[in-house]
Amino acid sequence: MSQYTLTFIDTTGIQSYVFSSNRLRENIGASYLVSAATGEWVEETLEKVGIPRNKQYEPIDSSDCHGEIIYAGGGNALIIFRTETLAKQFTQILSKRVLIDAPGLNLLVAHKTFDWKEDKLYQVVKNLVTEKIERQKYERVISTPLLGLGVTATCNSTLLPAVDRSDNHIQYEDGEGEKIYLVSRETKQKLIAARKANQKLQKLFEGVVNTDIYKFPFRTDNLGRTSGESSYAAVIHADGNGMGKRFQKHGEGKENRDYINSMRSLSASVQQAGEKALIAITEKIVNSISQGKIVGKLGEFTLKSQYYLPFRPLVYGGDDTTFVCEGRIGLELAALYLQELEKQEIADGKKLTACAGICIVKTHYPFARAYEISEELCREAKKFVKEKVKEKKEFEPDGFSALDWHLAASGLSGSISEIRKREYQVKSGELNMRPVRLNKHDDEWRTWEGFTDIIQEFKAGENWCDRNNKIMDLRDVLRRGKLATQDFLRNIGVERLPDFPKCGKEIDKLAKEGWLGKRCGYFDAIEAMEFYLGLDD
Repeated sequence: MSQYTLTFIDTTGIQSYVFSSNRLRENIGASYLVSAATGEWVEETLEKVGIPRNKQYEPIDSSDCHGEIIYAGGGNALIIFRTETLAKQFTQILSKRVLIDAPGLNLLVAHKTFDWKEDKLYQVVKNLVTEKIERQKYERVISTPLLGLGVTATCNSTLLPAVDRSDNHIQYEDGEGEKIYLVSRETKQKLIAARKANQKLQKLFEGVVNTDIYKFPFRTDNLGRTSGESSYAAVIHADGNGMGKRFQKHGEGKENRDYINSMRSLSASVQQAGEKALIAITEKIVNSISQGKIVGKLGEFTLKSQYYLPFRPLVYGGDDTTFVCEGRIGLELAALYLQELEKQEIADGKKLTACAGICIVKTHYPFARAYEISEELCREAKKFVKEKVKEKKEFEPDGFSALDWHLAASGLSGSISEIRKREYQVKSGELNMRPVRLNKHDDEWRTWEGFTDIIQEFKAGENWCDRNNKIMDLRDVLRRGKLATQDFLRNIGVERLPDFPKCGKEIDKLAKEGWLGKRCGYFDAIEAMEFYLGLDD
């Protein structure tokens, strides 16, 4: 028998589910539930329909196994079943589990029968996604939950009817207590899952983070803000470049068994790449603390002789990653993460590049809004990459890593494009040099190296150290254009601004005028001086 049923499971509305709350602990639990629904719960459900865990990855075409996982995790799963009846039984059990243990999380499931000998699996998968899954996303009827009667109390996070209190599901340590609040069934499950998420995180970072000394925080208050000095948190969202097309191309034209093996190996290598990159930057943070580089510069929160790390991964593994950290190390950690990601070996032999968006806000600023901006900034960085690739097709045709950021000293009103038009657009052009590419290139001055070099020169350079007032004045002068900048430099007795790394004939003009074409090269660095703390040598 060569007739099988292919089942594709996808999650929708992940961002709103994970980041709808302004409480970090609930975001942590929600992220864990998304991962579990398409990961370990899939394996547990397969066991319930008679497919043992040790046989779930055995070839269905050459064994007596009734189901085979092609891949599972990261928000979606792809499984082959021997019969459609078994596929639907599996779906019913998994759906019930999600309704009970992850209320509010939406699953999309589609089935397609195919002939193993006659059909190409990569084409079957492509058709299933485009014809059924994508259609479901646009056509599904969104259910409206019953918001409760007049006599019911509401959950602080979801505004749904409350069923419990938060303190019944949070194990507070000494000094970590927070105000008790009412929770809905959805929030309750997220709080329960937060403990499991921490256990999973500690297992991943075993050997790097000594849990007898350091802890991953559950609250943004414990990320390392310094009372009376700095109280900012950074939300970083990173996403791989062109990963959908990359997976499709990797499996295109291959025989069914080769296709399955290729998808597994590529998926596993991307998953490991994301995890290894996070482990590497966590190690840098721990080393920086132990070497005294950031102790005293970041607030320390002691809890039963333990320190909170100023860093917390939320969504991790794979090319799609979100983490939060103390505001002053947000830019540096984002760049280090992208650099570590590029070092990893991927199954298709190509370099893994990604873009990152960093939003730095006040610690108590609504988390959901900060994440929304970070995601938008990531899209701006991707747009920058596509424009550069289009300009020069021979110039890294597969793209390169880039990052974009926004520093919100107060609130955030409107989209990032509206904010920049309002705050960074002047008569001479664009004050911001961002987005920037991660690695230096001979034809591009808008790079991370150039940005950090300018900051270091303003902080410690011969012409600029101990002249903070002049640097702040320069920020206002740059708004008035090239001529005003030249007059300012003459008046303070400085021949030129700090030099960018050599990357073209006109770069000398930038140091003398502060502008190159319609872009200012120094405003971003001045604005970010208080928000940049280097960790790497």
